[in-house]
Amino acid sequence: MHILWLKTELLHPVDKGGRIRTYQMLRELKKLHRVTYLTLDDGTASEDAISRAPEYCHEVIRVPFRTASKRSARFWAELAGNVVSRLPYAIAKYRVPALTEALRERVGRGDVDVVLCDFLSPSINVPSDLGVPIVLFQHNVEAAIWERHTQVASSPLKRAYMGEQWRRMRRFEGAECRRFDDVIAVSADDCRNLERAYGLDDVFEVPTGVDTDFFRPSGGVARNPQEMVFTGSMDWLPNEDGVTWFCDEILPRIRRAIPEATLRIVGRSPSRIVQDLAKKHAGVEVTGSVPDVRPHMERAGVFVIPLRIGGGTRLKVYEAMGMEIPIVSTTIGAEGLPVRDGEELLLADTPDAFADATVRLIRDMALGARIAQTAARRVRAEFGWREAAVRFAKICERGAARHASERQPSPNLVDTRLNASL
Repeated sequence: MHILWLKTELLHPVDKGGRIRTYQMLRELKKLHRVTYLTLDDGTASEDAISRAPEYCHEVIRVPFRTASKRSARFWAELAGNVVSRLPYAIAKYRVPALTEALRERVGRGDVDVVLCDFLSPSINVPSDLGVPIVLFQHNVEAAIWERHTQVASSPLKRAYMGEQWRRMRRFEGAECRRFDDVIAVSADDCRNLERAYGLDDVFEVPTGVDTDFFRPSGGVARNPQEMVFTGSMDWLPNEDGVTWFCDEILPRIRRAIPEATLRIVGRSPSRIVQDLAKKHAGVEVTGSVPDVRPHMERAGVFVIPLRIGGGTRLKVYEAMGMEIPIVSTTIGAEGLPVRDGEELLLADTPDAFADATVRLIRDMALGARIAQTAARRVRAEFGWREAAVRFAKICERGAARHASERQPSPNLVDTRLNASL
C-alpha cells in the first residue's frame, strides 16, 4: 500500500506530542508500506529535519509556506482579518493553494492508494475529488479544546474571542469529519465524542503508544523526592494554562506543607507568561528546550500533569510511566487513556486535592514506588508503537479496498454495456 501523508511541518526535532505520535507511527508504517510525506515548509526547518526525513518516509515533498510569528505585526493583522471569516484562525492560516496543487499532482501519478490528513489543520487543502480514499487522523477533538479555553478564560473579552473560535471550529470540524472517507481518533473517548458531536457512524480508534525502550530509567540518576517536574511544549496554550494554574493555586499549598518542594518546567519555547512563573514563585525553574527530557524526569520525585484544557491523549503520561516516576494528574490530563486512579497514578481536579495527592507521594516514597512500578509494568506490556501502527495500516487498507470495490462496475452494468454494444 502507498500512503500519501499530509502534514503542516517536518518532524524533527521530535519534541512535542503531535510530532512524537506521527513520527513513531510513520516509522513503523514505513517498515510495512510505502510512505510519501507531503508537508508545508515555512523555511525554518533545520538541515537535520530535512536530512532525517527518510527515517519515517520514502519520499518527501516540501511546499514553501510563510507563517506569521506570534505577536508580530502580520500575526495581529491576520487575527483582525479573521474576525469576518467563518473559519477559525487555527485553520485559516494553513490555507495554501500550492499544497492542494502538489497533492493533486502527486495523486495524479496513479500510484497512491490512500491520502492521510494528519491533524485537522491541513484538511482545508484536501479536495474531495482526488479519486482515492481520504482519511482524517484526529489527534484531538479540536472543538473540545476551544470549548475548554472558553470555560477557563480569564477575562470577558478573551472568553468572547475563545467562544467564537470554538463555534467556528465546531462547524468546520463537523463538516470535515463528515466529508472524509474515514476518521481515526486516538482514544475510545474521542471516538464517542466525535460520533456524538458530528453524527458520524464509525470512528476508528488507534491507541497512543510510547517508545518503551527509550523511556526507561538509566539507573544512574538519584531521585529527589521533593522535586516535581512537568514536561511539554510550552508554547501550547493548554500547557501554559496548566502550569500557570499549578504555580498560582497548587504550588503554594504544597510548599506550606513541604517548604523545600520545587517545580521544574521542561519544554520547548516557553512563553513570556511561563518564563515569568520562575520570577513570581519561589522554587520554580523554567528550562526551555532541552536535548533530552529523561534526566529531568528521572531525578524528580513526582510528575505533575495539571491540565485543565486538552483533547486526544497526553503522551507525557505514558512517558512518565515508562520512566517509573509517580504521577499526579487532573482527569483531563489523563483523559482517554486506560489508566486507573490509585493504581498507575493519582487523579485530582481541585487545587486542594492536587496538592494533597502530591504531598502524599513526596512523603510516602513506598506508595510512590508501588504506583510507579505498576505503571511501568503496564505500559511496557500493552502500549508499544508497533501494535498501534499495524492497526492504523489495517484501517487504511480497509478504506482503500472499499474505495476500489465501489469504483468497480456491477456485473449487471457490465452485461448491459456488452449487450448494448452487440
